[in-house]
Amino acid sequence: MNQPIYFNNQFIIAMPSLADPNFFHTVTYLCQHNEEGALGIVINRSTEMKLGDIFKQMNIHATSPSAAEAPVFSGGPVQQERGFVLHPTCGRWDATMPVSESISLTTSRDIIEAIAIGEGPEQYLIALGYAGWGVGQLEQEILDNAWLNSPYGEHVLFDTPVDLRWQAAAGQIGIDINQLTTPAGHG
Repeated sequence: MNQPIYFNNQFIIAMPSLADPNFFHTVTYLCQHNEEGALGIVINRSTEMKLGDIFKQMNIHATSPSAAEAPVFSGGPVQQERGFVLHPTCGRWDATMPVSESISLTTSRDIIEAIAIGEGPEQYLIALGYAGWGVGQLEQEILDNAWLNSPYGEHVLFDTPVDLRWQAAAGQIGIDINQLTTPAGHG
């Protein structure tokens, strides 16, 4: 019997042919993938918002100028009013889900308050919304050549300029994503 393959703590990279406007040329970091479906955060779709806008909306007094200028990402089309923080595993926050030994996903206010005063994680990605897939949906989309998976790379998530993350994530496995055209191997 075949064991299911899950892609937790990996990137899924939208193939050039994926035309869905929610996912066109995106890189999604998979935080949870199991028999019930998948949850990921798109890491290369910044919004016009800055974290300072979130501080104002949440009535949080910020003393960290760099935090106030941090970009806010569109993490996916589901629950876009809800905030998600990807960060290296550190601290103790009210609502944190470990993704791996090194990365966690936190959804509680306390981490935003800590970031506002410079006491949160040094690296983080703030997103509104997430990408979600039902049972077997992501697996089928991968079989249909909508997605390419690659290992997670901390440098892609936190250090690569946003507009280069799509290419950088694919480059980790030696693929020039811009050279891919139509799906191969399916007739």
